[in-house]
Amino acid sequence: MGLFNRGSKSDVPLSGDEWSTNGHGAKRPQDADRSELERQPVPASEPEREPEAEVIEEQPAAEPEETPEPEPTPSEPEREETPEPESRPAEPEVKTKPPVNPPEPQEGDDKRMSAEQALAPVRRPGMGRPPGAHIGDASERRAKIISFANQKGGVAKTTTTLNLAVAFAESGHDVLAIDLDPQGNLTMSQGVDPDKVERSMYDVLVDHIPIREVIQGREIDIAVASIDLAGAEIAMSMQIGRERSLEKALSAVVDDYDFVCIDTPPSLGLLTVNALTASDKVIVPVQCEYLSMRGLVQLQNTLEMIRENLNPRVQIEGILPTMLDSRTIHAKEAVEILEENFGELVFKSRIRKAIKFAEAPVRGSSVLKYDPQGNAAQYYRDLAEEVLTNGAS
Repeated sequence: MGLFNRGSKSDVPLSGDEWSTNGHGAKRPQDADRSELERQPVPASEPEREPEAEVIEEQPAAEPEETPEPEPTPSEPEREETPEPESRPAEPEVKTKPPVNPPEPQEGDDKRMSAEQALAPVRRPGMGRPPGAHIGDASERRAKIISFANQKGGVAKTTTTLNLAVAFAESGHDVLAIDLDPQGNLTMSQGVDPDKVERSMYDVLVDHIPIREVIQGREIDIAVASIDLAGAEIAMSMQIGRERSLEKALSAVVDDYDFVCIDTPPSLGLLTVNALTASDKVIVPVQCEYLSMRGLVQLQNTLEMIRENLNPRVQIEGILPTMLDSRTIHAKEAVEILEENFGELVFKSRIRKAIKFAEAPVRGSSVLKYDPQGNAAQYYRDLAEEVLTNGAS
């Protein structure tokens, strides 16, 4: 019984010794009576009992039982009621978020075109175009592209291409001349040897190098030719879109120039077709002789075919009487036949025979530079004014 009573006491220290009235530990009781006497001072020493702190720690465990947490449950609906008005204004924000796709375009917005840019693109002079792009309509670009074509040779195509281009430049325009004739006469007329150029229009049309790599600056910019062009038509015959090779090459520079003048070979082969496919207008130099005028019918047929299949915008700018010798009756009759058959398409300007046209290429220059005050130069200045004003009409 003594052991049971001692174990039930809350005032017995852990060592087993009982507390005395003077605070000193007492010896173990030998009988039960003595233990009962020492039990009386215990209430007076309650404030000194520090071990009860351990018992107090056990009470908080019962606190959750005394204060059950389910009681705040009625307050939870109150919390739901209060945030409801707060969540209502947040609903529109949630409505904008549901589409998960919006954040993705936001990351690439800097690289995307705006709607205004896509619907109304703005091109500035000199911007150029991506390689391989089509040049589009004349209203969409800066340059007006003119080909000089006639399948008959010896009608002053090269002379007209060079001198009219230089006359445009004298008027303050930026001009590019392109030599598509394998003979390279336009290239030689600007003092460049076609046999010594590293790259030429052959490389542009066949190997598709940028046209800027074959442009040389002289009186005007000129895309040079070489004898390799003689084999260009065979090399291009196996290519897809071979008729548009020149058009694609020009797409990179059509915003750098006001005029692009293309000299063509004396044939209606693939090189000439490329020139006509890329052009807005065609100027037809015609020697004032009967046999030269017969070629106009074939050229018109070729143009009609190109308009139907490749380039609907190409039109004849005008027919230019060249190498006119006003002293002969035959020359006068030839001009009359042109005007009767083609009417307003015949230019009012006339290019008369002059020795200066043969001398200027020897010096590697145009006649406007070789003899700026002579009649020969004035012929092409008059023609440039007519073209710039209203074409042949």
